[in-house]
Amino acid sequence: MGAGKSTIGRLLADTLRFDFRDVDREIEERSGVDIPWIFDMEGEEGFRDREESMLAELSDAAQVVISTGGGAVLRGDSRKLMVAKGTVIYLKTSVDEQIRRTARDRKRPLLQTGDPATTLRNLMALREPLYEEIADFTVLTDNRTPKSVVQELCSQLGADDLSAQY
Repeated sequence: MGAGKSTIGRLLADTLRFDFRDVDREIEERSGVDIPWIFDMEGEEGFRDREESMLAELSDAAQVVISTGGGAVLRGDSRKLMVAKGTVIYLKTSVDEQIRRTARDRKRPLLQTGDPATTLRNLMALREPLYEEIADFTVLTDNRTPKSVVQELCSQLGADDLSAQY
């Protein structure tokens, strides 16, 4: 959460001349409701069902950068899908940076608690090992511009890697 997945994903897709798809935005557009509403009506499990289904659909496309929700990594089937269908990039962000970036955001259901900092620390403890397990590349985003992160990713990916993988 707050790592820059949508912003960096969109910029990376533009740089590579790929399509960009954001799983959360696709869910909202197709369902006609926002993520907080889905969490309220269906709970986190219902949302994760939608997320997994959308990820499966979007990952069938070629030359696409897909931004997943931060919790997509929690489901084993979603992790398997990401590993099998593409190059997984973990945009690593410290909890302090996440707190700074999400402080005013009221559209993140998991942070609508009395103590978002503790929530973020708990989520990081649960999710980080999973991200590290499946990531082909890890890039730290703290105190960096999206453009500098994309430049590093493009350097790591290399032109030869792109033509071989896509």
